[in-house]
Amino acid sequence: MAIHDENSLSRRELLGRGSALALGLMLGSASGLHAEELHPATNEADDAIPATPVGCAVIGLGEQGRNILTYLAYVKGANVLYVCDNYPASHKKALELAPKATAVTEYKKVLEDKNVQAVWVTTPTHLHKQIVLDAIAAGKHVHCEAPLASTIEDARAIARAGIAAMPKQIFHAGLPSRTNPQHDHVLKFVRTGALGSVASAKAGWNKKTSWRRTAPNDARQSALNWRLAKATSTGIVGEIGIHSFDVANWFLKAQPVAVTGFGNILAWKDGREVADTVQCVVEYPGGIPFNYDATLANSFNGQFEIFQGGDAAVLMRELRAWMFKEADAPALGWEVYAYKEKVGDETGIALVADASKLLKDGKEPSKNREVAPTQTPTYWMCQKFVDAIRTGKPTDSGPKEGYDATVTAITANQAIVSNGRVAFTKEMFTI
Repeated sequence: MAIHDENSLSRRELLGRGSALALGLMLGSASGLHAEELHPATNEADDAIPATPVGCAVIGLGEQGRNILTYLAYVKGANVLYVCDNYPASHKKALELAPKATAVTEYKKVLEDKNVQAVWVTTPTHLHKQIVLDAIAAGKHVHCEAPLASTIEDARAIARAGIAAMPKQIFHAGLPSRTNPQHDHVLKFVRTGALGSVASAKAGWNKKTSWRRTAPNDARQSALNWRLAKATSTGIVGEIGIHSFDVANWFLKAQPVAVTGFGNILAWKDGREVADTVQCVVEYPGGIPFNYDATLANSFNGQFEIFQGGDAAVLMRELRAWMFKEADAPALGWEVYAYKEKVGDETGIALVADASKLLKDGKEPSKNREVAPTQTPTYWMCQKFVDAIRTGKPTDSGPKEGYDATVTAITANQAIVSNGRVAFTKEMFTI
């Protein structure tokens, strides 16, 4: 389930020429930005890849399936041949997004068509396994939404099949941060040691929404509300928190040691079985804590990720990012030129991707605000998958990354359900 495509913030002047040049020289150009940032309409790496047609199909036409269809429309050469869902009433909205597609109720009809090269599996999490395994067996390139499955055993089976099929077939896990140029840009700062030794990290997701869906009959309503039942749901940390857990695994270059969690139903007392408000602490090697909290009760503070070190902290909020330096931190040569802005009570250095490309094009970032509102994390997730199919090179969000994030999220949910601490083992992360 993708979580990053929120309404973008108002556009601001983020970088002057001096800071863009300094950042570009230090880090090199990251590719692309998103709605509220400064970025060119295309990305240099993508320009070099011919937009040869790729026959596509989306299996599962709920909210995320329709989200994928929305952004596939902007990926050049991504020809959506089929939309598939076992509930025919869902076909109408999907065909509005992909009017040239054929709507079917049986996913095996999609897999039988040799013109279909790539499938997006966007069904409820607990239904991923058989569809993904059948798609891989049929020779298709597969995008599987995250979490990969609702159990570690099923996720392992999916990851094993994905690894076995590569490199002939591309397996892509739906972790949008991994292919998000903005996250990649921030990671470069972290890797240079600009934060000092990382001592703490935290993330959150807050949105007032019930997660409950209405339907004309009980059977359909039960199917739609799979997230609210313990038998089929990985909870908020599974469906939402997995993306922040993945960022923590990625940025800290480690697998977690243990997780302690708790949660409760505080806002939506409607018979659901899954907590609507959760907190957990994921422990990483060296004693680094990663604190995560989320609620369906209130939207204040939105979605964010923070990494704090002895010299600086970085904050990623929706589609933007900032660095906050400590007063006693060593001076960085480029920081005197960097654009600074207030974020709450603090003043942060705006971390802007692709500033160096604007300079290369003879433009000043402070005066050129080309905005491509379609280039959200979901767009880049689709674009990178399609490009990987064209080049035969795996994406940065493969079966291992998807599996590790899924193990982390499922185990965090187990800790929350038990209101206790669960230790990870090396065997849990073994595919």
